Amino acid sequence: MRLAPLDRKLFRDLWHLKGQAFAIAMVIGCGVATVIVMFGTLESLRATGEAYYERYRFADVFAPLKRAPVYRAADIAKIPGVSEVSTRVVMSVTLDIPGMNEPAMARLISLPETGQDPLNRIALREGRWVNARHPDEVIVSENLALAHGLRPGDTFGAIINGKKRSLNIVGIALSPEFIYAIGPGQLMPDDRTFGITWMGRRALEAAFDLEGAFNDVSVSLLRSASEPAVIEQLDTLLAAYGGVGAYGREDQISATFVSNEIKQLDTMGNLIAPVFLAVAAFLLHIVVSRMIDTEREQIGLLKAFGYTKWEVGRHYLEFVLVLTLFGIALGIALGVWMGRGLTNFYGDFFRFPFLYYRLDFSVMAWATFVALSASVLGTIYAVGRSVKLEAAVAMRPALPVVYRRSLLEKLNIIKNLSAPTRMIWRHLMRWPARTGLTVLGISLSVALIIMSLFPLDAVEFIIETYYFKSQRQDADVTFVESRKSTALNATMKMPGVLTAEPFRHVPVKLHSGHLTERVGLIGLYPDARISQLLDSDLRPIAVPPEGVALSGYLAKRLNLKRGDLVTVETMSGKRPEARMPITAVVKQYIGMSAYMDASALDRFMREGSVISGVRIMMDQNAALDLYTNLKNTPAIAGITLKSTALRSFRDTLAESIEISIAFYLFFGGMIAFGVVYNSARISLSERSRELASLRVLGFTKAEVGYILLGELTLLTLAALPVGALLGYGLAWMLVLGFETELFRIPLSVSPSTYAISMIMVVVSTLVSSAVVVSRINKLDLIAVLKTRD
Repeated sequence: MRLAPLDRKLFRDLWHLKGQAFAIAMVIGCGVATVIVMFGTLESLRATGEAYYERYRFADVFAPLKRAPVYRAADIAKIPGVSEVSTRVVMSVTLDIPGMNEPAMARLISLPETGQDPLNRIALREGRWVNARHPDEVIVSENLALAHGLRPGDTFGAIINGKKRSLNIVGIALSPEFIYAIGPGQLMPDDRTFGITWMGRRALEAAFDLEGAFNDVSVSLLRSASEPAVIEQLDTLLAAYGGVGAYGREDQISATFVSNEIKQLDTMGNLIAPVFLAVAAFLLHIVVSRMIDTEREQIGLLKAFGYTKWEVGRHYLEFVLVLTLFGIALGIALGVWMGRGLTNFYGDFFRFPFLYYRLDFSVMAWATFVALSASVLGTIYAVGRSVKLEAAVAMRPALPVVYRRSLLEKLNIIKNLSAPTRMIWRHLMRWPARTGLTVLGISLSVALIIMSLFPLDAVEFIIETYYFKSQRQDADVTFVESRKSTALNATMKMPGVLTAEPFRHVPVKLHSGHLTERVGLIGLYPDARISQLLDSDLRPIAVPPEGVALSGYLAKRLNLKRGDLVTVETMSGKRPEARMPITAVVKQYIGMSAYMDASALDRFMREGSVISGVRIMMDQNAALDLYTNLKNTPAIAGITLKSTALRSFRDTLAESIEISIAFYLFFGGMIAFGVVYNSARISLSERSRELASLRVLGFTKAEVGYILLGELTLLTLAALPVGALLGYGLAWMLVLGFETELFRIPLSVSPSTYAISMIMVVVSTLVSSAVVVSRINKLDLIAVLKTRD
């Protein structure tokens, strides 16, 4: 089929401008791909998580306790709204893993010798089920097995109820309950020092003298059930058996971490992805408008040959739509491919036993609509100016620009500059709107890169604040049960301990009107120096002698401020309850906690002076002796070393965001190059006649290149500080959207982030300049001499 003349011209123009066309399509594609990658990954992880929870019967409500007879399970099942009940034995044990000097801990959970529990089932990845006739057989979590290279058939030691036993691994498994396995005192998962181990129920009951009893119960709910009502009745029923407070799935630590990771992705998708697409759309509008302005004479020629303004307008609209659709197709293909890669990464990160990848076609449609809308609007505005001209007027070159003395010349600031340099300044000043839009376009590229790198700065700031200003201990030691304060003296006598500070932890519910939060109330001593509270300016402050201190985010969640009253309901011991004044609000980027003077907490609990653990500073030269002592102390439930905590914090938090940042950085870099390259090419197209005329008048190639590239350099330099300010603003938007129960990110952008962002844009400018220089050297001087005025 023979193409119409305008269609042939369309394809010739596309081929002639293939470099610019691809750069424009790349900008569009990066914007579209960003949206598809983030929202496609988000939807896939949600679908996979929900299917994982459903397939392996993840419970809705959990309740730890001291000890209750098995027949009480029937009473729990009678609570209105309860669908199924699963009781079990759960204990913390110290592990002695071959080849590991540091102490490791595990949560030992009972399994039925045949079949699975009704709830919280495990996915056996390798090996077999435990055999009731072999009480030392265990199944270990895949995270722990991979961290130590353990396989079925291997053995390791464990101190179980004060006795050291050798356990035989018969299987490796995953569990929806422990996607994130976090031990006592830990902030982040550390697979080397904490893991999950499953043992036959009869063997575990016998080891801890819990025959015919349980100390942990999980329930699933009917669709019509009220979770708060079920929790209230469950707490009432278990209060006599040492219950420390039931809680829903949203407060279960692993589920909370997973939901916060997904919320983090959701935040990045809702904040960053639309920004990328909006910036791409804005830049497309600028580029297309300037590109069509250079077609003025061709538009006049087409009208002279009888084409109506509607046909001419449609031709240029088709030109831009082809570019846009190519960019959208490129973005969708890139987004789907990279989205699958990102989803697979998170599937491995969460260790899902299976993975679904789902595409949200509504997101594709929305991204396509925005890209097409920006293209059409930019084209209509640019073509509209040109098609209004009469053919004879449009065919003539535009009237020469009238240059007047600018303010810089009136002040004699550029008087002594060379002629080419003055030409650069005059051209920029003559077109202030165009200059401003180009600077804005390049600065937005800088801002996108800053926004992409900023989360890494925030992570390092959190580490510095938490581990080196607030919690400066070398190790946290948590006891199985609260002990008399004399346990501090026993800890101080251990080899390698330089100094130690005790703390007390009490599970509580804080009530403020209709708002309730379940947190830990931590008792500290006024003279504490290892563990310190920080004020809003990150300066150390002493724990208030009376009342409670709340972390800032906790106070915000409860809608409280300093001086207000909060109801403190304890969930252990004699369960006292009282209204207390808030005497301080402290800065805390990790978790939510309440703090109280340890002596005041002892009086409130009416249990005497007891402690939950100690924070120690240790002599690294005697670390091995200390580790040996800690491993052989049955009263210890958890040990968190600062060195391993820092490593796991970086590995977990940084790894979870680094992959997203890598995607955004890639897209940001591509957009930056596309913007700068198109600005340079369009400037060359607009001024090719002028530059060639200068060559005819005797200017050298270097001087002509200097005029064009000097202008691009000045635009880039002007855009860098503007981009830094815009990037800071985008980082501030991220801070507002990243507030969760587990983490808040500070507004901290390092100089290196600004430097890297600016360097990337400068490199884009240098590469674009190299391409433009080669074209300047190929200017057709004869064609310029033949041009009509």
